[in-house]
Amino acid sequence: MSRYRFRTFAAALFLALGASQAGAAASSASSSAGQAQPDLTVGVRYVPPPFVGGSKVRTPESIETLLVAEVAGKLQRKARFVELDAGAASVPAGAMDFAVASLPKAQPRGDGAVAIATGQVTRPMAIMRTDTDIKSWRQLQGRTVCLAEDGRYVGRIAELYGAIEQVYRAPADALLALRTGECDAAVHDDTMLKALLRFPEWKKFSASLPPGEAETQYFLVPAGNDKMVALLKEMVASWKSRSHFKKLIADMTQDIAFEVYLDQTVPDCH
Repeated sequence: MSRYRFRTFAAALFLALGASQAGAAASSASSSAGQAQPDLTVGVRYVPPPFVGGSKVRTPESIETLLVAEVAGKLQRKARFVELDAGAASVPAGAMDFAVASLPKAQPRGDGAVAIATGQVTRPMAIMRTDTDIKSWRQLQGRTVCLAEDGRYVGRIAELYGAIEQVYRAPADALLALRTGECDAAVHDDTMLKALLRFPEWKKFSASLPPGEAETQYFLVPAGNDKMVALLKEMVASWKSRSHFKKLIADMTQDIAFEVYLDQTVPDCH
């Protein structure tokens, strides 16, 4: 079913990666003393925690982990995530193969790192019940706002507008809290929320605030890694040519909406 395409796609990527690694390891064992390929180390703003058996499967807010999985699969290497401050002045060479960061704009980098725009541009967007009295971002002062801990806006809404942030594990949890009246607004990437509001069951929560400052997603490659730069440019061109991001975001949003639907065990707040 279409609701499961995003999750199925992610699972297939990781299973394919595991199969590729197994094949690569077997081949290496017969030809070069069984030495496995090193991990592909990638810097990200939020490192996904390991899945705990028995917990609910949750779709992340960003597609960056799926993009990294595709790169790792292409290289037949296992992806390993490390935390990186997106606003850091440098991407440490030797510490990671590349980083994924969303930045307000491309900035000259003194470290010589190459910035490759993936083509993804996102903005913070707020949605609320249609009968809300909140008409501007400034009116979030003193109001409760639900966010996902893996999103980009934790801390920012409180700092800029004086809102009371309530942080949840994933977008589905934050959006469920909005539907059940635990918060006055929910803030997430505009690409996801605009897709969400196309579903009829979200009509009652279609009040919104205009998207904020745009951020562009980049691959940041440490200086001197020309092969990685070439590979990422090639993959980005392929993704753009087949509208890959649009499909990933649509499938991701459908999964998030379905997770909210499954978990909503109390009536909507009226």
